Amino acid sequence: MLKRTHNCGELTAKQVGETVILNGWVDAYRDFGGLVFIDLRDRYGITQVVFEPDQGEALMNAARELRSEFCLGVKGVVAKRLAGKENPKLATGEVEVRVTELSVFNKSATPPFDIQAGDANEEVRLKYRYLDLRRPELQQVFVMRHTMNQVMRKSLSDQGFLEFETPILGRSTPEGARDFLVPSRLHKGHFYALPQSPQLYKQILMMSGMDRYFQIARCFRDEDLRANRQPEFTQLDVEMSFVQDEDIMTAMEPLVANLAKEFTGSAPTLPLPRIDYKDAMERYGVDRPDLRFGVEIHDLADIAPKTTFQVIQIALSNGGRVRGLCAPGAGAKYSRKDLDGLTAYVGEFGAKGLIWLKVEDEGFAGPTAKFFPAEVQAEMKERFGAKTGDMIFAVAGPEAVTHQALSNLRIRLGAELELYDPKSYHYSWVVRFPLLHWDAEEKRYVAEHHPFTMPLPEDLPLLETDPSKVRAQAYDLVINGEECGGGTIRCHDPAIQARIFELLGLTPEQAQEKFGFLLSALSFGAPPHGGIALGVDRLVMLFAGLTNIRDCIAFPKTARGYDLMTGAPGEVDFKQLRELYVRVVE
Repeated sequence: MLKRTHNCGELTAKQVGETVILNGWVDAYRDFGGLVFIDLRDRYGITQVVFEPDQGEALMNAARELRSEFCLGVKGVVAKRLAGKENPKLATGEVEVRVTELSVFNKSATPPFDIQAGDANEEVRLKYRYLDLRRPELQQVFVMRHTMNQVMRKSLSDQGFLEFETPILGRSTPEGARDFLVPSRLHKGHFYALPQSPQLYKQILMMSGMDRYFQIARCFRDEDLRANRQPEFTQLDVEMSFVQDEDIMTAMEPLVANLAKEFTGSAPTLPLPRIDYKDAMERYGVDRPDLRFGVEIHDLADIAPKTTFQVIQIALSNGGRVRGLCAPGAGAKYSRKDLDGLTAYVGEFGAKGLIWLKVEDEGFAGPTAKFFPAEVQAEMKERFGAKTGDMIFAVAGPEAVTHQALSNLRIRLGAELELYDPKSYHYSWVVRFPLLHWDAEEKRYVAEHHPFTMPLPEDLPLLETDPSKVRAQAYDLVINGEECGGGTIRCHDPAIQARIFELLGLTPEQAQEKFGFLLSALSFGAPPHGGIALGVDRLVMLFAGLTNIRDCIAFPKTARGYDLMTGAPGEVDFKQLRELYVRVVE
């Protein structure tokens, strides 16, 4: 075997005259009759290798048999490329290797897609993932992922955190997404659950006196998939003792700054801005606002009654809201056809229509402008800071509809009007989320984050009088409009934890049956504690500039949770099912 002395990304003019051995795959093949050129690729780069007639007919014949993705070893002498033939796009572009010996480790069938272009549809790429992963741009994503893990480990280790491993086989919990269940062979009719997070285990570690924990943890959720979701994912899981919410955020900020510096070249100013949940919803319509640009949502409840537009009056009389935003420069950008498209777009989020008003020197223009008297127009211009050439968009309806319609419209306008640099990054915390929300279908309260969250101290009395108004000691890290992490301060008081279980519809017996070990641990001097989990896959996606989380997971599932490469999930034979006391129901 020709064992490599160098990789395909490191040869420069300094090695000219040296005999080297390279291993890799044929990236490109060019036969010019007298000479055969091969671009040899490994994960470090590409080196041009040349087969010349003076090395013998046998070697030239072997070279002419090479094809795309053949796996090779070549031995040869490093030489400078001919003047004018250098390739400045390659780190090795000054040199080539003139081959004296060739070993074909393995031939390749014709690839089902062009690996250099990587333009196959996603199903083909996922079926042949081992070929897809040969693409240099995809390999760089996983180099980034490796580096990210090292930065996270060092940042937390430098702050005195200890790395732990917690069980994969645990107990099913009643909150959150559906669990993946694993039947027990030794305990008939009983099941383990794969962890949705190491939540309870890391809390137990705090009660064990470990003080500062972290883990790069694999987690599992049996839920519907989206572009930024997978059934199995990785999170950086962190927990601390004797802390308040500010302590958690302060501890995580150096890590965020280190990641930003490593992958964007610029670290954010610390501390990161904090935005109250209610403020975020009011100003941006969403609890993960993209703050790379302005364009805030404004309430129009006081102005709306001064208009003569019946749609607005009806919405207000039904207990709804009228809210809007101002898009700078949109007046010159959007045609009537474009505006019809935006109207249809907000309709996807429940809006019955979109009010649009073009700001001109002499007043508003548009089909509904006549319903807005001059004094109302003046008030609206002042409220939005609108200038000539801008457009004001408004939505009337239930509060949730105005949130969803305007927040999504804001994001679309930001991209279409180029209101921010797509390569820029903005980092912030959203804090003080609601503790609970009422589920009308189940007729009970549901935890906004999870059932182990501590309320704000000043809101504790509301647990008895108005639970829906209780705010949580909860915080989310938001980067460019994506939730990249979330955490809470936990209930360390057994009485408060028991009351929250009660509000969630669990009887004392049910709480004891499902969480008895936690309630027991809380009764033995549990410290105040809290933590956070950052989505590693999502962080890689953001810093790599990707739009699909599957591109930063080595072996992802499709949108239906299927592994096209291995065929998982698959059927198992009857003997295995019988050993597990499991019967498949048609």
